[in-house]
Amino acid sequence: GARETFESYYRKQRRKQARLVLQPPSNMHETLDGYRKYFNQIVGFFVVEDHILHTTQGLVNRAYIDELWEMALSKTIAALRTHSSYCSDPSLVLDLKNLIVLFADTLQGYGFPVNQLFDMLLEIQDQYSETLLKKWAGVFRNILDSDNYSPIPVSNEDVYKKIVGQFPFQDAELEKQPFPKKFPFSEFVPKVYSQIKEFIYACLKFSEDLHLSSTEVDDMIRKSTNLLLTRTLSNCLQNVIKRKNVGLTELVQIIINTTHLEKSCKFLEEFITNITNVLPETVHTTKLYGTTTFKDARHAAEEEIYTNLNQKIDQFLQLADYDWMALEPGSRASDYLVDLIGFLRSTFAVFTHLPGEVDVHSTMSGKVAQTACMSACKHLSTSLLQLLLEAEVRQLTLGALHQFNLDVEECEQFARSGPVPGFQGDTLQLAFIDLRQV
Repeated sequence: GARETFESYYRKQRRKQARLVLQPPSNMHETLDGYRKYFNQIVGFFVVEDHILHTTQGLVNRAYIDELWEMALSKTIAALRTHSSYCSDPSLVLDLKNLIVLFADTLQGYGFPVNQLFDMLLEIQDQYSETLLKKWAGVFRNILDSDNYSPIPVSNEDVYKKIVGQFPFQDAELEKQPFPKKFPFSEFVPKVYSQIKEFIYACLKFSEDLHLSSTEVDDMIRKSTNLLLTRTLSNCLQNVIKRKNVGLTELVQIIINTTHLEKSCKFLEEFITNITNVLPETVHTTKLYGTTTFKDARHAAEEEIYTNLNQKIDQFLQLADYDWMALEPGSRASDYLVDLIGFLRSTFAVFTHLPGEVDVHSTMSGKVAQTACMSACKHLSTSLLQLLLEAEVRQLTLGALHQFNLDVEECEQFARSGPVPGFQGDTLQLAFIDLRQV
């Protein structure tokens, strides 16, 4: 006999219960079970309300349930936003996404609108990408730190096929060569390439069951992969190049490696296309920026080679000890300079004996070797000139000048000997022409 009182009491109590159910435990983000419990409570609450709506008369009505669901939805989304932002493990974020999809699909089955949940999943997706990028930064660091920066030796057909299976590389010349032979690149090339593909698979996992079109999935994968290449991998490569004790042979190997990785970018494009079935010609397709990442790394490595060489030359020059008042010159060039020229010879021998195909030889290591050699000769010439013209040197004898002349001749002889192939005529000797004039 107190129907209205009961209805109002029932609704009031259920609202209070709903508020309790919607209050997430403070450590919910720590485990998947925490989230599961939370979702189950909410589903349970609304399944009961839906049942009462369909089995009783007037106790609850649609408007009341919709109003409750709206409150629940905004509180759930706020809680998920807060808690998911604490999560740094990509696999937990992925499991959470699958739970949210189940939660949304279940409630949709009872007629509740869940679009906002799917919109929020797209926000969580950005965060998932960030956790993936952090994880892969560690993966790339380990690969680059453990690499030996020397060409991969292959002793038999099985090893050869295994590497070619991991990395898209074709070279008719190398195939003809007998075993044992060497790939031009070091281990990090196939490893980095495989890991980029793993990353793409990990991105794809999140987009499953989100009711997205293939174009949206394609776009999402490409954007995340671009971040991986231009930010994560790029930083890792730059850190290796700028390392304190990085050697010239390592830098040369990095130049070769990045050239091969740059060539592989078109295969990564195909790989994404095969997964998403969105052709690259499609209007809004994002291009992969891998080529710029590898070009930048290569230029950085080249610059580092030039700087590195000049620093080594400076170390030798610190040993220069000219006696500007000597009466007689020595019988040969100064010891420090003979050592310096010996160092330059052996350094450029490394460049010219680089493994790899003919085109890499002629264009890349050849060009870098020429630039490095020219830059080294110019640096040496300028530094010797500075020694001669130093303000402290107030006077000098003919004997001292003759000794200095022997050293300059040693430099000219080095330039004439063609330490690096490919220079036109006496281009390299011109580096010492000002010094010779003075």
